[in-house]
Amino acid sequence: MTLQELALELPNKPGTLVAVSRILAQERINLAAISVDSVGRHGHVRLVVSDPKRARTALSAGGFRVEVHELIAVRLEDRAGSFLQVLEALAKARVNIQSVAILVVRDGAQSLVALSADDVPRARETLRSGGFISESAERLVNNRDLLAAAPGIPNESVGLLL
Repeated sequence: MTLQELALELPNKPGTLVAVSRILAQERINLAAISVDSVGRHGHVRLVVSDPKRARTALSAGGFRVEVHELIAVRLEDRAGSFLQVLEALAKARVNIQSVAILVVRDGAQSLVALSADDVPRARETLRSGGFISESAERLVNNRDLLAAAPGIPNESVGLLL
């Protein structure tokens, strides 16, 4: 199973994110990354969770429309310009990035960033040939493994983070 994110479009009103958080907390689904933005009446939420299949089922049952996207985990040096190299490689390969999530786990001294793209196989090959995908980052093959690599995060952190 590959690393996945859940994408939701929500009404931009107080309490909507609480409802999402409550569902995840009740299901004891942990959170590795979240992105929230809004424009006008609509909010967009992207989540990387410990169990995307169960989260999708629970959120759908709660009345939310959920999309699932495959993510690619990329290792970055913790210095200015390292993400620029990833962006330039993908632009040169004409791969459009759809989302980016900085993950709470690190690979040694390096940050891990997950991204989705319109052409995942081409993006993966471009990033692999450019040296951006490491064996250790690729070993984080699923969401549960990703969270297991972050021992400082308690299982109940989704209730704290949201």
